[in-house]
Amino acid sequence: MGFIVGVIVGGIAGWLAGQIMGSSFSMLGNILLGVAGGFVGNIVLSAVGIHGSGMLGNIIVAVVGACICIFVMRLIQK
Repeated sequence: MGFIVGVIVGGIAGWLAGQIMGSSFSMLGNILLGVAGGFVGNIVLSAVGIHGSGMLGNIIVAVVGACICIFVMRLIQK
């Protein structure tokens, strides 16, 4: 059950980050971006003492991390 919730949260977070940052990815790209964003968001936000709890908190953390991932990908591409 946790895997399915992770995929759903990843998809939502990846899509939201794409809308915020002006990027368009495929469904699979959104899921992968959201899952990676969850890891990045947890690391970055935990370093400053912020933790997400519940589904909404996890989505917010993943969106922040996914936005960071998109920003870094844009830096690398230039």
